[in-house]
Amino acid sequence: MKKIIRKIAYIIAPPIIYIIMRFIWYTSKKKFNFITPITDHQHICVCWHNELLISPQAYRAIHKKQPSFAIISQHFDGNIIAKVLSYLKINSLRGSTSRGASSVLRQSFRAIKNGQEILITPDGPRGPKYSMSDGAIGLALRSKKPIFIMSYKVDRFWQLKSWDKFIIPKPFSKIEFYLQSISIDGLELEEAKKLLQMKMLEYTQK
Repeated sequence: MKKIIRKIAYIIAPPIIYIIMRFIWYTSKKKFNFITPITDHQHICVCWHNELLISPQAYRAIHKKQPSFAIISQHFDGNIIAKVLSYLKINSLRGSTSRGASSVLRQSFRAIKNGQEILITPDGPRGPKYSMSDGAIGLALRSKKPIFIMSYKVDRFWQLKSWDKFIIPKPFSKIEFYLQSISIDGLELEEAKKLLQMKMLEYTQK
């Protein structure tokens, strides 16, 4: 029975979530603040897990045609997220730091070499909220690519009671995006993690 319910959810949930995402996107008033220029140069792209309803749409608004892969967990909710992102023409690499890590990292480096951008949530898939895993930093250091940080603040929103306090902006709200590109080339792993965490928290919804 559980498998049947999951199959039905996988069919029904992604298009419904996508419709809600786009409805919020098109009814909201959006302002894009470029803290640094965002060029067409290939990036490792990051946002917090609780911003996943909106940040991928901001990514696509800026990089309309850039081939890209998002690193998505192998859990069932990851299946839903992967399907939703496919509607935005963002492909998925399945794995995380806890499951399928070595495989997804190999796939990520292949994708980077082929000109793809990688999207990742440093605190996903299980948190803690706003924590910093090694994944995005490791990819950026080894590939020598800058990191594209996508953050936003919204004036009216709902917040779920999940581990990440998932944010759902209300329709017709005002969303301010804060976008920046940083380089961590030459930094040690822990130093780079602290820098990225600080930069991501600068414009995070509190």
